[in-house]
Amino acid sequence: MKVGIIGSGGREHAICHKLSTIKKVKQLYCFPGNAGTAKIAQNISINLDNFNELKTFIKLNKIDLIIIGPEKPLVDGIVDFLEEQNIQVFGPNKVASQLEGSKIFTKNLCKKYNIPTANFGIFKNINDAEQFLKKTKYPIVIKADGLASGKGVYICKKLEEAKIAVNEIFKGKFGIANNLLIEEFLSGEEMSYFIISDGKTVKKFDTAQDHKRVSEGDLGKNTGGMGAYSPSRLIDVKLDRKILSKIIEPTILGLKEMGTSYKGFLYAGLMIVGGEPYLIEYNVRMGDPECQTILPKLKSDLLEIFLSCCNEKLSETQILWHNKKSLCIVMCSNGYPDQFKKNILIENLNKIKLGVNEYCYHAGTALIDDKTYAIGGRVLSFVSLSANFSSARTQIIDSIKSLNWNDGFYRKDIGYKVIDE
Repeated sequence: MKVGIIGSGGREHAICHKLSTIKKVKQLYCFPGNAGTAKIAQNISINLDNFNELKTFIKLNKIDLIIIGPEKPLVDGIVDFLEEQNIQVFGPNKVASQLEGSKIFTKNLCKKYNIPTANFGIFKNINDAEQFLKKTKYPIVIKADGLASGKGVYICKKLEEAKIAVNEIFKGKFGIANNLLIEEFLSGEEMSYFIISDGKTVKKFDTAQDHKRVSEGDLGKNTGGMGAYSPSRLIDVKLDRKILSKIIEPTILGLKEMGTSYKGFLYAGLMIVGGEPYLIEYNVRMGDPECQTILPKLKSDLLEIFLSCCNEKLSETQILWHNKKSLCIVMCSNGYPDQFKKNILIENLNKIKLGVNEYCYHAGTALIDDKTYAIGGRVLSFVSLSANFSSARTQIIDSIKSLNWNDGFYRKDIGYKVIDE
């Protein structure tokens, strides 16, 4: 079977790597992929905004299944387009992808179906937003409505910070902004909760906790993710039931009543307050680095899971997991998430000796003349499965030290809340 994966990050390398271990998969393609996927798949440089160009390649090479990794093609309607061409594709359609494509769409859905979330207001211009900000309590959360690569969220402790956030959003920092969202600050602990659905059946796809802030102690600027661990320390049977019944199931019902269904991964970013889950946001794909953290724990056949979703047979498919702890640390280019240099050679990759339950996934890398270069902010994801989080982190840091890459940095405290120092 021939399988194509759209995307170039650590998430896509993790998916590609998992599929490469399945006998039924004869050929893998990555669009455009990275230096890691180049070793196990054929990287295809293609304009992902040109769906026709992609369709032509898929048909010409008789690719049997396409998996969409990142959010932008999903929000742009790539699934609808490929399905119209009778191409089997894994991922949610354009309407369902609005769960991530528009935070306001999701908030309005929450309001209609009584899904627990922070109280919010929608503002269409700077003046109205600032008038509200003068009267509100702090801290407050301000969000860009559309896609912002995980960075369009501001937690503001005072009026001056809030004004900067409003001005940056409306002046186009994250693209054209016709409105923005201001919501109350929820004080609790975050958790990432994943499900997979075929449009009829919903199955849990594990939990994780990521570290968004660039600096140790969860301080500094927001990033796309500096590391993660799985499972979340918060999850138990009672909370699991609450998340499914109060958040996931009403969301799927709401989409059905709009005349659409949900196929693919759905990632709920939650705040747990006093044992109660509140929805912060939805992502309509696997997270990054959560995907790298979760997939090595999967015991079941990933290809079979994807195909069962495409064929609406998920109810017949078992999803089994290894009973291990998983931890991921992301190696970033110096300067990230601000300015950083590109096309920096990464030497010593061959000096990393990975054990049976250790992985190194590529993200912002490119293979040039058989050498690996860093071309992005988040460069490599190191993952370890172990009986406990502490030993997993120790193994990863040993691997990073053996890489000895001076042009990058990483957080040494990933998982600190679950590790007894």
